[in-house]
Parts: sequence; C-alpha cells; structure tokens
Amino acid sequence: MVKHLLVLYCYISILIAAFVLNSCNTQKQIESSKVFRYNEYRNVTSLDPAFSRNPQNIWPINQLFNGLVQLNKKLEVVPEIANSWTISSDGLTYVFNLREDVYFHTSPLFGPNETRKVVADDFVYSFDRLKDPKIASPGGWVLQQVDEYEATEKNIFTIKLKNPFPAFLGILTMRYCSVVPKEITSHFGENFRSNPIGTGPFYFKRWDENVKLVLRKNNNYFEQDPKGQKLPYLEAIAIQFIPDIQSEFMLFLQGKLDFINSLDASYKDELLNPNGNLKSKYKDRVNMLRGPYLNTEYIGIYLDNDNPAIQSKNIRKALNIGFDRKLMISYLRNNIGYPSKKGFIPKGLPGTSEIDINYDPNFARKLVYDFIEETKIIPKLKLTTDSNYLDICEYLQRELQKIGIEIKVEVLPTASLRQAKSSGKLELFRASWIADYPDAENYLSLFNSLNFSPKGPNYTHFSNQKFDKLYQESLNLVSDSLRIKKYEEMNALIMSENPIIPLYYDQVIRFVQKNVYGMEINPINQLVIKNIWKK
Repeated sequence: MVKHLLVLYCYISILIAAFVLNSCNTQKQIESSKVFRYNEYRNVTSLDPAFSRNPQNIWPINQLFNGLVQLNKKLEVVPEIANSWTISSDGLTYVFNLREDVYFHTSPLFGPNETRKVVADDFVYSFDRLKDPKIASPGGWVLQQVDEYEATEKNIFTIKLKNPFPAFLGILTMRYCSVVPKEITSHFGENFRSNPIGTGPFYFKRWDENVKLVLRKNNNYFEQDPKGQKLPYLEAIAIQFIPDIQSEFMLFLQGKLDFINSLDASYKDELLNPNGNLKSKYKDRVNMLRGPYLNTEYIGIYLDNDNPAIQSKNIRKALNIGFDRKLMISYLRNNIGYPSKKGFIPKGLPGTSEIDINYDPNFARKLVYDFIEETKIIPKLKLTTDSNYLDICEYLQRELQKIGIEIKVEVLPTASLRQAKSSGKLELFRASWIADYPDAENYLSLFNSLNFSPKGPNYTHFSNQKFDKLYQESLNLVSDSLRIKKYEEMNALIMSENPIIPLYYDQVIRFVQKNVYGMEINPINQLVIKNIWKK
C-alpha cells in the first residue's frame, strides 16, 4: 500500500511539474532537452541573495544573480561583473573596474526600457542593504573587515579594509555580495524574496512554494563560453520540492530528474559497490562525478562543561585516537570521503598539519585507565546527533566503549540540534563545517575566543591565548606563505588540545543522467548550470 501511494505521489508530482513548466510558455512547449530538472527536498525559503545562507537557497540564487567576482572549478577567483581589479601594496584598497555590458533582468519597474545597465552605485546600494539592520541579513558579517566603499566613478567601485585580509576576494564570491537593483527591492520590500530581479544567466519565472520553481534563460546574459557562444545553453531550470529522498531517487531512476546530489544512506548500497564505484547495472544510464569537498564532518566537545571527562585533555585525546576512521568510511560511507587525519582543515586547503591523528586503541585505553586511576571516575559522555548521522554516532559509541569510555547517543531533530549546539546545552554534538570561502581562516575562526556561540561559530567555546594571538597575526599577513605557516601552527594546536573529534573530509558526489553534458563539480559543491547542455 505504501509503495503504491509513493508511486502515485511521484506521478502526481510529475504532472504538476509538467503543468507548471508548460504554463510558463504559452507560445510553445519547451523541449525537455532544453530544461534542467532537479529536486530540492529541503525546500527554498528565499530567492533574495541577502538570505543565501544555505545550499538550498544558494543554488537557485546562483542562477539569478552575479557579484563582482566568482570562483572557477579550481577555486580561483576570476572576473564576473568586475572585469579587472587592483589591490594596493598594503592590502587595504581594492579597486574594481566593472563591465559595461551587464543588464538587470527586465521589469516594468525600470521604466520604458524595462532594464538598465549595472553601475558602481548599484554595488554601494547592495552593500548598504546587506548591512541594514532592518533587512536583518545573516550575511552582514561578510563586510566586517570593510572600512568604507564608494563608487569612485560610474564603473569603478572601491573598497577599503580596516586591516589587510587576504581572504577578502574569496568572501566577495559569496552570493551575499550579489548586486541588486534599488528600484525593485524598494518596491517589493520583504517580498523581493519571491520577486527577484538580478543579472544572472537565468531569470525568475514562477514559484509555487512547496511545489515548483521555474527559471528561464536570460537572452541578454553577458558571459560567453571559450568559443564565443553566449551562455547559458539551456532554456529553463525546473526545481521540484519533493521532501522524500526515496521519491527523489525514484524520479531520478525514471529519468524525470537530471541529477541527484550527495549520497543518502537509503540508496547508497543500491548505487555503489562497497569500494565506492558505481554498480555496473547503472553505468550505461548514469555518470558519477566525485571529488574533494571543503566540508569537515566532526564531533564538537563543549568545553564550558563541568564533566571531568570533558575537562581532561587525555580523555579528549583518547576520543580522537580510539576509533578507526578509515574503517568507518569504508563500512558506513562506501569509501566516500577521506579520513580526517590532518585535523580540522580539510583536504585541498593549505594549512593542514604535518602530524597525523592515528588510530591507536592501546594508547587510548591507557589514557582512559590513567584518568580512572587518578579521578576514580568512569568517563561517561552524551553525544547528540540528528537521524542522518545516527549510524556514525553508534559506530563511535561501540568503538569508544572498547577503550573504556561510555557514550550515550541522543537523537534530536536537525533544527533542535542546531539550536542546542549554539546555546551550549550539549556535551558532544555531531556537526559539519562547509567552507563559505576557499581559505583556511574560514575553519580556524571556529576556535577564536572572540567567536563564542551563540554570537559566533565557536560552538566548543575553545579558548587559548596562543591560538588567538596566532589567529590575529594571520589576519594581517599579506604573504601567502607566511599566513599558511600560521594556519599550520593553529591547526596543530587544535589537534594537541582536542576540542573536536574530526571524523572525515567529505567528497562532492553527484549522479547525472547520461544525456547531461557540461556539469562540473567543485570543492564547495556550488551548482553551476550556465555551462550545462542536454541531448
């Protein structure tokens, strides 16, 4: 019965999708080969770049908006609306020269021409809006290092920093820093979330919340491919909002979706062999893309806690060396990911330590034994997770019990876990940190004592004067080599104090239909559709 209902649900979803998409083009039906289709089971809450705080919002926003600069697949900062820029020798002043062929998507609110060129004043307005407390954007922090900015000429935008901050260009690639038109945002106010006007390769067509989002090709888009052909190639993007991952997977197997992102436990064994390769029965239908992902999965240890086991540096070390990361990835992740043996900074970013975290159960047992002998206390800890990572936490529970540490696993809804983590109510908590921008400072900021939660991302409440000193020194270094040296010292210090238990560095993994071409992966798992075409 449940299976039949699921099939019926999928069928109805497909009919709805077809109706919505076809209704968007009254003149002619868009060929399916011109439409890129994917599902967002987590739903989209806003299409306003000021609220691009999570992947489900960022992905469609990335199709609708542009900023000064962007990242390529190698995480290099390259031009977007700014075709060139200069940085002063002291690292404080950034001068951006803007393209003169970038137009906003059409709207009657622009007047008779229904569009206009982007100018430097638009970036002044967009940055002002990002900082406006009335907007309450979660992205206001990206301008923390900025002292002032101005339109020095019609097409020249200048930013001055308070202190040198080499990661700043990377921050500007974030969708928070997209340009928006004052005429449109001032008209719609909060409703700009569902009436977005940007400059991106696709424009907003229709959003039936909880059902379907449709974007259409921007024929006036300014970027071209290396052969001089205008982007994007596709005519439309159709995003469904089916909350059930199994239904999403079924639609993909039926060819009703063009790709699925990541690897869910419910179907990983269906698609992959234990060694992490695509099963032969799918190789003629599906392409698998995988590569490094700037995402560290970890267990946080809340240090502002009176549990003697948490306060013991030796117990925290035992937690880190008392389980086999390689076996965990092989057993529970079908070899998707890399053991986090280099600390918190993930594979692919400069700044990792030269010292490995190695599995050593005998030494871990000794550390626990010494703690019990000294304190007469059996180390008991509570580990909180959501249901998506219960298997990993139960694995830790079993393995750490073997070295003498009792772990009680508690499961909370994802939203409740996030809130409890931020408010310091958990002893140990499962978490992940995905890079906002491609610099190790993004990871190390989680251990700066000035960033204590709930105001900042230091959820462990780790506080170390030497670390704070190194962190502040790194912010003022223009030299990449000197800054990376500081990063290495900080990462090594974190590994020696063990405020976290790094689990694994994740991988980007995507499953794509054979008739989809041009899809690329990148270490921040951004979805770029402008270069995709279908046959």
